[in-house]
Amino acid sequence: MIGMLTGTCLLSGSGQAIIDVNGVGYILQCGSRTLGSMAVGETVCLHVETHVREQAITLFGFSTEEERAWFTRLQSVQGVGPKAALAILDILSPGEILSAASLEDKASFSRANGVGPKLASRIATELSGKPPPLGRGYTSAFTSPNSEASSEAARAEGLSDMQLRNDAVSALVNLGIGQSDALRAVSAAYKTFNDDPPVDDLIRVALKEMSS
Repeated sequence: MIGMLTGTCLLSGSGQAIIDVNGVGYILQCGSRTLGSMAVGETVCLHVETHVREQAITLFGFSTEEERAWFTRLQSVQGVGPKAALAILDILSPGEILSAASLEDKASFSRANGVGPKLASRIATELSGKPPPLGRGYTSAFTSPNSEASSEAARAEGLSDMQLRNDAVSALVNLGIGQSDALRAVSAAYKTFNDDPPVDDLIRVALKEMSS
């Protein structure tokens, strides 16, 4: 089982990348968001989800552990396979997926290629009220040696906003508010800010959302 690969990008495009790790070229299936963060000749670090099937072993690569974790979570919904999960991650960051699920926003999911209205509705319904998926716990421990800027961008898009929301949800739950209601309130409140707000401000607005 392969969990992560660090090596030189030999090819990036057409839905896949080839990463040279000590002379061995690994083919990884990747979404456009991940492929866009890589350049041929650069050293890259990819979090990997390994699918073992009777006919083949397929590696899926992601820039962040949050994306890999959501890739797995999305496929827990009946009818969502690897292709649909990658398509969703192409248009929604981990934080945006959490918001869409919390608000049961099926329209956001239906924007992904291959995700029709019925499937989008099922995704929104089944993921609503659930906390974000737990990763493997080592996201911050690995960074691509030559892509500090892209790593920071990925964290800003995924880890930063999710941690902020998680902290706000935890605070509301500690106040006796149900987790599902807390997730919805925080997701709605977060949309009112242009940038990541201080957690206290996010909690304050979330409480207003619940009282309105």
